[in-house]
Amino acid sequence: MSSVRSFEVGDVGAVADLFQRLLRKTGETASDDLKAYLRSLFLDFTAGEPDIRSRVHVRADGSISGFIGVLPVEMEFEGRRVRAANCGTFACDDRDSDPFAGARLLRDVLSGPQDLSFTETSNDVSTDMWRSMRATILAPYSLEWLRILRPASFALEAAAGRLSALRLLGPLARGADAIVCRRGEKQAWSHYTPLAGKADALVDAPATDEEFASLCRQFVRHYALHPVWDQPVMETMLRHAARKALHGERVQHVVKTRTGKAIGLYLYYGKTGGIGRTVQVMAEPGQEAIVIDCLMRNAHARGLCAIRGRTQPALLQAMMGKKCAFLHASSTIVHSRNPDLLTAMTNGRAFLNGLAGEGWTRLIGDRFG
Repeated sequence: MSSVRSFEVGDVGAVADLFQRLLRKTGETASDDLKAYLRSLFLDFTAGEPDIRSRVHVRADGSISGFIGVLPVEMEFEGRRVRAANCGTFACDDRDSDPFAGARLLRDVLSGPQDLSFTETSNDVSTDMWRSMRATILAPYSLEWLRILRPASFALEAAAGRLSALRLLGPLARGADAIVCRRGEKQAWSHYTPLAGKADALVDAPATDEEFASLCRQFVRHYALHPVWDQPVMETMLRHAARKALHGERVQHVVKTRTGKAIGLYLYYGKTGGIGRTVQVMAEPGQEAIVIDCLMRNAHARGLCAIRGRTQPALLQAMMGKKCAFLHASSTIVHSRNPDLLTAMTNGRAFLNGLAGEGWTRLIGDRFG
């Protein structure tokens, strides 16, 4: 009989192979770097919560056929501590011979001791499984926003994803963008032009991991349900986030007034001519729009053709009028038997996604040598 149990050191090789084959869609052998990282993230990093662990699905012959990566998250809700399970990496084999293996694996995780479970990376197949467990999809947290900055370069970059040789046309695209942007004095759907505004009165500067971590811990307290990160854990997460070779250079900034008061921050990755990937935007209540303006200005100044990221309710409202497009790539889903927690999440009073998700890990956006 097949079974489900906790992820152990001896499972690392098999899980790394599943990750390569099912999630990275490659036949390449899993590298020692990937194996070491899976052990570091899902065993060493989570050692303080031994009863909220990643799980594996095991065939009758003892081989591994499925995996859910679980990261325990300590949270706070209206002054009391809450235990959460962040269920990220989900890979399951044998869909034809054992179609319910994934469901058994997920059911085992959701029956754990945590007060709530969530994921921000659920695809259509996983979403159906979560729904069958009476989980809730959080629509305002499940959209990707996209702001085109340079239309010709964006079209070229999108096409180059299928045919990389098209990037040789980069100089032509940049020339076309220069003409388009010169003609438009106002912001448009097709392109972005930095305009004078409130952002000119702010200081937008790089932040160290120590400063960024401290401000994250400060801003997140504005949410009724939020992670409780201590400074060392937060700095460890940012060290994990230091490299995402597939997405480009890390840009980790804090936005301050001229008097030095921090009102927001952002973390994204990008390279000249590419599409930037935003992991996190945080701000003092009411300052989200101006922090987003600073993010877009920075991405434009660095030569990106577009910038994208994940929504949260406060950010969604602040993006109205900023000529962003919205699309659905994966879902943020929550499961809890506590109606008060569910109400807080469905009403947009919870901090989820990004740093309260899987976006900070190397598993999203990095190469493993």
